[in-house]
Amino acid sequence: MKKVDYIIKSDHLLTMEGDLSVIKDGAVAVAGKDIVDAGTFNEISKKYSSENTIGGKGKVVFPGLINTHTHAAMVYFRGLADDLPLKEWLEGHIWPAEGKWLSSEFVSDALELACLEMLKAGVTTYSDMYFYEDAAARVTKKMGMKAVLGVGVLDFPTRFAQTADEYISKAEGFINDWKNDEMIIPCIAPHATYTCGTDAYKKANAVSEKHNVPIHTHAAETRWEVEEIRKRHNKTPVEYLNSIGVLSERMHAAHCVWLTDEEIDILAKTKTGVSHCIESNLKLASGVAPLSKMLKAGVRVSFGTDGAASNNDLNILSEMSTAAKIHKAVSDDPTVLDSRTSLLMATKWGAEVLMLGSRTGTIKPGKRADLVIADMEKPHLTPMYNVYSHISYAMRASDIETVMVDGRIVVDNGRLITADEEEILSKARNWQEKIKEK
Repeated sequence: MKKVDYIIKSDHLLTMEGDLSVIKDGAVAVAGKDIVDAGTFNEISKKYSSENTIGGKGKVVFPGLINTHTHAAMVYFRGLADDLPLKEWLEGHIWPAEGKWLSSEFVSDALELACLEMLKAGVTTYSDMYFYEDAAARVTKKMGMKAVLGVGVLDFPTRFAQTADEYISKAEGFINDWKNDEMIIPCIAPHATYTCGTDAYKKANAVSEKHNVPIHTHAAETRWEVEEIRKRHNKTPVEYLNSIGVLSERMHAAHCVWLTDEEIDILAKTKTGVSHCIESNLKLASGVAPLSKMLKAGVRVSFGTDGAASNNDLNILSEMSTAAKIHKAVSDDPTVLDSRTSLLMATKWGAEVLMLGSRTGTIKPGKRADLVIADMEKPHLTPMYNVYSHISYAMRASDIETVMVDGRIVVDNGRLITADEEEILSKARNWQEKIKEK
């Protein structure tokens, strides 16, 4: 028999491949960073041996969850300004706070907290849009996560840069520094159609195309944005982005709440990915995206949390549950966003949106071992007739016991093992006191 580093056993194995069938009494063989095989435990145990057999009775194993849109360092602004519309929240509170506090040290410390929260909730890969992403990259690697890190681009000055060209230059420098890393995928991220002009978008897209890296933006998040872009360009946001040639399979657009049918067709034809951030959109009263129409049109949609300053957490399980329920209600159709589609969006489709479909998102030989083991023997998960249903509607972050990224266990028995949790929380409380004083 072939020796492997881990054999992971479970009552239920969800590979998110093929017809999405559940493998009962399943097992995954892991060697180094990769998945070697997956099937029933009976099949795997006849071919492989390991000194480390984990999981077991009452467990479910599925691919690591993927958060395709966040501003991770904003976790330090969690709860700083709540119950406000987006424009007031952003311009009156968040941008001034960033103007005062944003630095490499702030991002580095805040990323520890964000990665801790995401990993313990089963998120193994996230996509970020922020500044000082070198600091974010170093911390993310230390914590044992994967990330698509997008250097933000704006048309106005911040502590990070003064002009659009300077933002873009810094983004390209970051891309050059990190483009060969296995854990960090560099990205360029023009903020939004109302904060970046045509020239900035075109230059950012040229950088993305030159280096074949993702490009990330906000689009059609609010009614105000749609009206503003109509005034400026006589087009809706997606029509405008399409007219300047920046939509492609390299692009993933966050929110996409206020879309016309024509815009949905454009997203499908250009293979532009969408990050659906239902909880942030609800909390800021931005609206409810036409998810059912996007899925029917063939748009590849994934889940994002947005930043913890507007959500207020980084929990993809929560996004799945909220989205499924809200879309059933607004469409008057209980079959909309079934539990299998919900988990697809959180795993396989999330990876594809981030250009990582060949590396992660499903449990398949040759892909990286990004895996979650959750305990199903909990009161709120008993009895259990449909494992997909329980993951989408009843599972909590606290049910996740083990998280593996690239074949390395980073969460064991619910505890982070790559860094000191108490130290991370203490550091966050120290920042809280500094920010509160000002």
